[in-house]
Amino acid sequence: MAPENVYVFKFGKDELNNRLIIKYSHTWTGRIKINEIDLRLHKQQHPRIFKRESELIKYLKQHFAQQKKVSESNGKH
Repeated sequence: MAPENVYVFKFGKDELNNRLIIKYSHTWTGRIKINEIDLRLHKQQHPRIFKRESELIKYLKQHFAQQKKVSESNGKH
């Protein structure tokens, strides 16, 4: 078993400190296997942890839908 590798993607403005951390390894056939996806938004101390990409995408869709409703109710578009 190969050691776990990590990719860190930083995005957004510097003061937000948004990060997506992907921990992965390689199978014996050379394919990449994602072990864990950590999402830290807006300086979160405890990240949201996902096992699959589909779980992350589902969360992001819900999160953006909620943010859109909040911004519309505040009069922002």
